[in-house]
Amino acid sequence: MTLTRRDVEKVSLLARLRLSAAELETMTPQLDKIVHFVEQLNELHTDGVEPMAHALDLRNIFADDEPRPSLDRDAALSNAPKRDDECYRVPAVLGE
Repeated sequence: MTLTRRDVEKVSLLARLRLSAAELETMTPQLDKIVHFVEQLNELHTDGVEPMAHALDLRNIFADDEPRPSLDRDAALSNAPKRDDECYRVPAVLGE
């Protein structure tokens, strides 16, 4: 399969990317090469290869959840653009 400029334009539209004419000229052969590299994977014999979700064995790297004191209210609200004594202030989105 060979990608055309029209294919790249369609993909950029679907991805909501606004590409200039120069960018389209650059991207078309680059994406075409990527597609050809991916097509080469179809030539591999994968019979008997167990599917996997990741190339490496993964383990949980997160620390255990342990209760600890949280921020006090003033610290939590210190960077809020709008606030009152207790809460963040945000514009109404559902009307009154």
